[in-house]
Amino acid sequence: MTSPAPGHPEPGHPETGHPPAGGPSAGGPSGIRVVIVDDHAIFRSGLKADLDPDIVVAGEAGTVEEAIAVIAARRPDVVLLDVHLPGGRGGGGREVLAGSTPLLGTTRFLALSVSDAAEDVVSVIRAGARGYVTKTISGAEISGAVRRVAGGDAVFSPRLAGFVLDAFGTAPADIADDQLDKLSARELEVMRLIARGYSYKEVAKELFISIKTVETHVSAVLRKLQLSSRHELTRWAAERRLL
Repeated sequence: MTSPAPGHPEPGHPETGHPPAGGPSAGGPSGIRVVIVDDHAIFRSGLKADLDPDIVVAGEAGTVEEAIAVIAARRPDVVLLDVHLPGGRGGGGREVLAGSTPLLGTTRFLALSVSDAAEDVVSVIRAGARGYVTKTISGAEISGAVRRVAGGDAVFSPRLAGFVLDAFGTAPADIADDQLDKLSARELEVMRLIARGYSYKEVAKELFISIKTVETHVSAVLRKLQLSSRHELTRWAAERRLL
């Protein structure tokens, strides 16, 4: 019997073909490494076929337990995570995130689901997902979303982003005002666009400034607000309804 190709374990067998932690298999293809988590094998196959060539599928899973095992073994750059999954304690994608907490600093999770219900969106974002897109988007669009999430961006459609913003409580006005006073007008503009999920290139185009200038402003914003990542910035802005 022929063994599965490296980087493509059989669904239901997360233990096969483990590469060294933190990188692709020796001699394997380079690119953004993803794990696809969905309980429908036909959807996983179709998604693999639609992804751009620079996105390498390093593993698949169809249940909560399989997903946690495959993600821990493969250490992908991005996990494409369905929200509703069988197995585990019934927590679906949120439970996968909880079981992958030690990897959240290096592996990013992008929720991909047929559901656009507010409770589904908010639950996985609270658990640590970097974005949420629906399965109605094209292969090219999901490939672009994977690249953006791998690069540190948060990715939502405008309607889904609204759910996230509405879900977080508003901080007292005096606290928000005190922190916002630390930012210049331009830093505030950059902060809002970055928190909405814009890439550096998109911010530069929107504000007619260079990408290098955007990077400088983002660094200043994170320093002044005592935040360590764009993901924290998105949550900070959402909690204060600043978008």
